This record gives sequence, structure tokens and C-alpha cells, in this order.
Amino acid sequence: MENGSLEDWLHRSTGMHELETTRKLNFFQRVNVAIDVAHALEYLHHHGETSIIHCDIKPSNILLDEEMVGHKSDFGLAKIFFGVKLNYSTNQSSSLGLRGTVGYAPPEYGMGSELSTKGDVYSYGILLLEMFIGKRPTDERFKEGLSIRNFVEAALPERMIEIIDPILLQERVRRGTIADIILSGNNLRNDRHFWCLTSILDIGLACSFESPSERMDMNDVVIKLCSIRNKLYPTRLHREVQT
Repeated sequence: MENGSLEDWLHRSTGMHELETTRKLNFFQRVNVAIDVAHALEYLHHHGETSIIHCDIKPSNILLDEEMVGHKSDFGLAKIFFGVKLNYSTNQSSSLGLRGTVGYAPPEYGMGSELSTKGDVYSYGILLLEMFIGKRPTDERFKEGLSIRNFVEAALPERMIEIIDPILLQERVRRGTIADIILSGNNLRNDRHFWCLTSILDIGLACSFESPSERMDMNDVVIKLCSIRNKLYPTRLHREVQT
């Protein structure tokens, strides 16, 4: 697709062309892509004759068209949901076979639990955290009991500014917003962009609970993300690219 994958935009690759390594997703674009993916999953889970489970939500499977609209790809692992139990005797391979990809697959799949839409919700939650802190769930710092989820959870809300993707922070500094807030004596948490970012990370956490029953439903994810976007950009065209 015209603009490659979300992976290409979030993480630089040594094999990328110099022009490609300078591409950056701003905050507004990330919110839009997050909503695009949430809408697509909500449709798969709730608007067919049966629920369809993607099973492999991750940045490399999110393709971006010329208008930076996010599209899911790689339905090789997708399953029509009839309460299918994982079969570990098969010799399937796609990182974790039917279970998806390391770092994004829900913990219950590793214990032989049934495939479920809640598994996709978990993967989406991890994707959402990655999109806004700029770190993969397989980053070398996430080991010995530290996961991307508890890394974010421990930082919110007081230390949120310490964990967000530096590109997003640079965007705010370039606009003079952070300097203005500091000079006026206001708290960063009173800035609407940082409030929205904290709210988005909270959604990522709510989607990635260890227990499937505690996770959000994609219907609610779509509603909350759209509400956040509307509060942040109430009068803007939502596909307009912020410069």
C-alpha cells in the first residue's frame, strides 16, 4: 500500500531509504490510525453472521494508504469463531502459530485457552501502547517481569511525559506548548493534548488486562477513542493531516 505499514512509520529500519527514515507520525495521525484499526476490529467481531478473530494484530499488519488510513492485513491466522480450542499438536508456524506473534498474543493463548475476540482486544491494547510510547513489546528493556503494560501502568499519570514517544514530545516543544505551560505555572496534566494521551494509554491498559473478562469490548474502544479525538479536534476534518 502507498504508505507502507505502521511498523515502517513507528520504527526505523537500517534497510530503509534515507527519506523513509525521516517519516514521522504526528499525534493526530496516530489517533486516526488507532481509530481506523478499532473500527475494523469492531466490525469483524460484531457485524458478521459470526465473529471473526484476526489473531495477529501488530504494526506490520496495519497498512497505510495514501490518505494515511489504516487497513488490517495478513488474515492468514484469522479464524471464524465457534469456540475453537488451540491445537498444539499441529506444526503451524507464524511466530506462535495460531496464537499470533510474541509480545502481542494474549497470555491465555499460551495456556491453551480458546480463541476469542478478547484475544484480539489484548493485541490491540498492546498495539495502542506501542503507538504512543514508541517502544515494541519485545524491546530489550521489557524482561524479567517488566512488560510494556506494567511499564506504562507504573508511569501514569504522574510520569507520563517520561514514557511517551519522544517524537510526540518534540512536536509539542516545537509548537511552544510545553514552554508556555511551564512559564504560566500550569501543570502539564492540565494541557488537553496530554490529557488525551493519558486517556488513550488508559484505553490500552484496559484492553490488555491479563484476564480476558476484564478487557474492554471493541464497541466501547471505538466510542471512547472517537470521543477523545472530538474533544481534542472538535472542528477539524478527521482525515486532515496536522502540520
